[in-house]
Order: sequence, then structure tokens, then C-alpha cells
Amino acid sequence: MKSKSVREQAFSLRKRGYSYTYIGSKVGIAKSTLSEWLSAVPYTPNKEMLLKMGKARTASGLAKNKLKLHAIFEAEKQARKDIGSMSKRDIFMFGIGLYLGEGTKTHNIIRVANSEPLVIRFAVRWFRMVCGLQISNFKIRLHLYPDSNEKKCIAFWSKTTLIPTHQFQRTQIDFRKDKKAFKVGKSPYGTAHLSVVSGGKKEFGVFLARRINGWIAEVLK
Repeated sequence: MKSKSVREQAFSLRKRGYSYTYIGSKVGIAKSTLSEWLSAVPYTPNKEMLLKMGKARTASGLAKNKLKLHAIFEAEKQARKDIGSMSKRDIFMFGIGLYLGEGTKTHNIIRVANSEPLVIRFAVRWFRMVCGLQISNFKIRLHLYPDSNEKKCIAFWSKTTLIPTHQFQRTQIDFRKDKKAFKVGKSPYGTAHLSVVSGGKKEFGVFLARRINGWIAEVLK
């Protein structure tokens, strides 16, 4: 049986705002015993404990972040292994899926809209590689918010897609007053609407729109 002085010391330290871990290290008592002794003692961490708790949380946060980064690295490493080399058919099929989700499928219009630059850049690559289009066959219309810098956004999308700025159509600005505040500024470069123009070539007009819809129909079968 532990001496009364040890128990009193434990009570005193607890009342002064020390944790079970700290008290245990000072008086040599297990946490389970301290819990039985001190459960009725109100506990408010003192400055020393708060400082240690803060450092512990920081260390824990850094450790968790390190584990997260490692997990992401391993997942990306495995993903690269899963994908391997992309064949032309791989790109063809992925583009059909992309168009199914992000493309216009009515009125014989060929258009892909997205705020993710990599998606629009891939769409340009897909149209050129699979459909035989040239850069001159593209038009872009940007949809921006009032706080967007139009010139900066046009320059960004032109650099991303390699489409000259003179092929950009009149920008649309979203002035809706009921637009939720959290969406304003969420897409720093707005949404790009990438459209295909035939340039006088029948195979790049209505025929291509119907062809793309045919591809989608075949895949969905």
C-alpha cells in the first residue's frame, strides 16, 4: 500500500493542473491508480500542461501529415504502375468518357466545359489526336466572376491550351446576386468553354458531332 504522503502529493499536483502522465512520472504511480484516486478532483490544465499539450498536438499533426504525404506518394506510385504507357486507343476511350461527362451532346454542338485546366488541355489534345482538328478549329469562351482579372485569365487559358487569344470569344461575367459567397473566387481562372468550329470542313462540323455521339452510344452499349 502506498504511503499517504504520496497520495496527498498526487492530489496536490492534480489540483495545480497537472496531467496523470506528469503526476505519474513524479510520484511513481500508474495512471489507472491515479484515475481511481483523482477522478473527483476538478481538472483545469495549467500553463505548463497547455504548452506541452500544444507541442504534442503540433508533433502529432506533423506526424499525421508525414503519414498522409507518404500514403499519397505510395498511391500515386501505384497509380502510375496501374496505368503504364498510354496507347492512342487508351486516349481515345478516355476522351469519350470525358466528353460523356463534360461535353455538349445536343444541337450538334461540339463543346467541353470545365474549370480544371488539365481537363481542357486534355480535351484539346484528344480532339487533335483522335479527330484530326487543328488549333484553328477551336474557340474558347470564359465564364468568370466579377472579381476575376479577365486579361490574366485569358492569358492563362491561352498558355494552357496553346489557343491564340484572338480565338477567344466574348467573356461572360456571372453577376448573379444570389451566387453563394463561397463560390466566388473558388475557380481563380473561371470556367473555360472549349468549342469546335468546322472551318468550312464538313467532317469537323455536324458530322463530327454525330460521330462523337455515336462513339458514346457504342460505349454505353
